[in-house]
Amino acid sequence: MTHLKEGDKAPDFTGLNEKGEEVSLSDYKGKKLILFFYPKDNTPGCTAEACNLRDNYSELKAQGFELLGVSPDSARKHQNFIKKFDLPFPLLADTEQDVLNKYGVWGEKQMFGKKYMGVFRTTFVIDEKGMIEKIFAKVDTKAHTEQILEAVA
Repeated sequence: MTHLKEGDKAPDFTGLNEKGEEVSLSDYKGKKLILFFYPKDNTPGCTAEACNLRDNYSELKAQGFELLGVSPDSARKHQNFIKKFDLPFPLLADTEQDVLNKYGVWGEKQMFGKKYMGVFRTTFVIDEKGMIEKIFAKVDTKAHTEQILEAVA
C-alpha cells in the first residue's frame, strides 16, 4: 500500500493520456484534483467506479474538482473504455507503472491463492497547492463520489 500520508506533497509525475498527450501534476496547479488509481479498464469494479464518477461529474466540477484516472492499461484500451462508457475525464496510460510506483499503489496482490503484481485501488484528493488532502485506500466503487464529497466537505 501507499507510503504517502494526508498532508504530504503529492509526487510530481508526467505521463501520457489516452490521446498520447503529456499530462503532469503541474497541469493541475491551482486546482483541486481527484487522482484515482484503478486496476483495469472494462472490469466490473473499475467500470462501476468510473461510471459513478461520470454520473456525478457535473457535481464534482461544480465543487471545483478536476479528475484524472490512472491504470497500467494502454492508451488504446483507455480510448475504448472512454468511448464505451462516455467518460468525460482523461485517463493516464501508465504502462511502465511509473506513476503507480511514485504513489505506492503498485505491488504484490493475491487472488485465489495466486500472487501477482497489480494496482491497489486508491484515490488521492490533491489540493490547489499540490498537497494530499485525502487518501481513500478503501474505495466504494458504486458510491465513490459520495465518499469523496462527504470526506472533503
